[in-house]
Amino acid sequence: MSPRRAARLAHPFVGRNKEELTDGLTNRPDHTLVGVIRMPGPGVSPAQSIVRRVIGAGIALAIAVVLVYLGRDGYKDSAGGELGLLDCVYYATVSLSTTGYGDITPVSPMARLVNVLVITPLRVLFLIVLVGTTLEVLTERSRQALRIQRWRSKVRDHVVVIGYGTKGRSAVTALLGDDIDAGRIVVVDTNQAALEAASSLGLVTVNGSGTRSDVLRVAGVQRARAIVVAPARDDTAVLVTLTARELAPKAQVVAAVREAENVHLLRQSGADSVVVSSETAGRLLGMATSTPSVVEMFEDLLTPDVGLAIAEREVDPKEVGGSPRHLPDIVLGVVREGQLYRVDAPEADAVEAGDRLLYVRKVTPAEP
Repeated sequence: MSPRRAARLAHPFVGRNKEELTDGLTNRPDHTLVGVIRMPGPGVSPAQSIVRRVIGAGIALAIAVVLVYLGRDGYKDSAGGELGLLDCVYYATVSLSTTGYGDITPVSPMARLVNVLVITPLRVLFLIVLVGTTLEVLTERSRQALRIQRWRSKVRDHVVVIGYGTKGRSAVTALLGDDIDAGRIVVVDTNQAALEAASSLGLVTVNGSGTRSDVLRVAGVQRARAIVVAPARDDTAVLVTLTARELAPKAQVVAAVREAENVHLLRQSGADSVVVSSETAGRLLGMATSTPSVVEMFEDLLTPDVGLAIAEREVDPKEVGGSPRHLPDIVLGVVREGQLYRVDAPEADAVEAGDRLLYVRKVTPAEP
């Protein structure tokens, strides 16, 4: 079965015109993508948010008091006499709180002091409780729109992970373990809980199906360095790979499938690497029955944040011409012009300039 036919069986919209496959998502203004794209932001507790608002209100009040005090000769007190500092503070508080002057006006210093120290804080607290939530939502949407606009104009050479299930989360963990900045990882999924989990790690998230070209364009697939295809279904993986490869001809596309019989479909669809999740897990299960220590070693190598890990590095100029078997590092293979040669291959007898080495490195856990 050809990959195009498999994709048509997997998705009812394959084969239609491109105009029919898009709802204009990529043509929408950035501010309308709030909710589709979610940019990571600093987490602030409610107490911190209230403290910041109170500090901001205090700064605004202080500025108003200074201005009124410097220009106090232009003000008239209905009770008579010149304005003192306390009068200026009182005027500023009732003005900023939009209270204004009523039919009952405190005239004695004690009454005005009570107004400043008790009535105004209560009034500010009331405003925070009453309209604070609405203001927070509006300002958050504005901040998200600005972040989205900046991100879409600058994002380059990032990694797009399509599907944030078990495989997608493990892929992100490996990427973060390789010191890739969380802000350069974009997760595409339709599950809101999965997107919330990704956002909590500081990842950029896009709410939408990875089978849609307009959703992938919003995720910046056409400018991505690598694309990880990790949906739950193999037929969906074929369609996602076809769509991603069409949009990003030069990106590294890595796909995961459950069944080995679908590997050739992913290869024909444009995947550079295909990982068979079920067979890999099955082999490890079988090995664990007789050689559990080997399985533990595999898990150690695949865990990037502790113990041993497989890494890739450039060849040092001093190492050119030597054998990779005689290097201090445990070398597993040599990558030359995009081709991987195992360390026991004849092509890997001597290291050449421009080669990259696959080796086992020791990972030191970060101190808490």
